[in-house]
Amino acid sequence: MKKAIVFGAGGFIGSHLVRRLKAHGYWVRGVDLKRPEFSVSAADDFIVGDLRDRAVVDAAIDTGIDELYQLAADMGGAGYLFSGDNDAAVMHNSALINLHTSEIALARKVGKVFFSSSACIYPKYNQLDPDNPKCAEDSAYPAEPDSEYGWEKLFSERLYIAFHKNHGLDIRLARFHNVFGPEGPWQGGKEKAPAALCRKVATSDDTIEIWGDGLQTRSFLYIDDCLDGIQALMKSDFIGPVNIGSEEMISINDYAQLIAQIAGKTLKIKNIPGPVGVRGRNSDNALAMEKIGWSPQLTLAEGTERLFRWIIGEIG
Repeated sequence: MKKAIVFGAGGFIGSHLVRRLKAHGYWVRGVDLKRPEFSVSAADDFIVGDLRDRAVVDAAIDTGIDELYQLAADMGGAGYLFSGDNDAAVMHNSALINLHTSEIALARKVGKVFFSSSACIYPKYNQLDPDNPKCAEDSAYPAEPDSEYGWEKLFSERLYIAFHKNHGLDIRLARFHNVFGPEGPWQGGKEKAPAALCRKVATSDDTIEIWGDGLQTRSFLYIDDCLDGIQALMKSDFIGPVNIGSEEMISINDYAQLIAQIAGKTLKIKNIPGPVGVRGRNSDNALAMEKIGWSPQLTLAEGTERLFRWIIGEIG
C-alpha cells in the first residue's frame, strides 16, 4: 500500500484529493490548521497543526512516504488576495510552509513531492486583453504577477526546482487555474467567483452585484478534472510546471447569466467597484496534452450546475 501525505487536507482541493487517494488504495495522512468544513476527512490519520511551524512539518513527514502533496497556502478569492490588506501574511505564511516542506521532504527521502502553484504567477502584461490572454507555461518570464500571492507561488516553484536540481528531490509542479466545485468556501470573504456568483444568484430574485465591469474573463476547472490532472502528472516523468485548467473562457457577466439560467431565473447585473485581478486569464493546455495526456472532461455548465445544487443545499 502506497503512503501519501496531503498538506492542506482541510481545504477544498486537499479534502477532495484525500478522498481520491483513498479510493485508489493509498494510506493517507492529512495535515492542516483545521479539518474539512463540509465533510469528515477520509484520511487515515489527520494532524491538526500549523505548517508554518517547522516542528509540525517535521512531525508530519515520516520516512517511507511515497508521495507528498503540498497544497497548503494562505489564499482566498479576489476580495482577499487583491485588496492589498493581506499581502505580507500571504507571502510570509505560504513561503514558510514551502521552505520547511522542501527541506524536510528531502531529509526524509519522500518519493515524490507535488506542489500546487497557480495561474496567478503569469505576467500581468500578458493578460491585459480579456479576449486574448497568454498563459502558456513558457510565458511566465519576465515575471510580473499581479498579486503577492502570485509572486510567492513563483518563488516556491523556483525553490522546489532548486531542490530538484541541487539535491535530486523528485518534484511535480502544477499551475492550477480557478478550481471550483462542492465543499469549498461559498461565503465569508475567501470564496472564489464560481461559489460567490452561485450564492448571489441563489439568494436573489432581482439584481446581483459584480465587481468591475464584468468584462474580465476567466476559465474555471471542476474539481474532478483537477484531481485527474494531478494524478496524470504524478504518474508521468514530467516535473512541470504544467497548467491544470480549463480552456473554456467566459466573461464574469456571462458566467453570472449562465448561473441564472441554471437557476431558472432572470436577473439584472449591477457592476460595482471592487478588486478584479487581471483583465483576462485562460488556461493553455497544449503542454498538458503533450506531456501528461490530460485535458478536462466536464463542461463549465455541467460543473457549475453541480456546484449550484450543492450551495442550494447549504443555504437550505
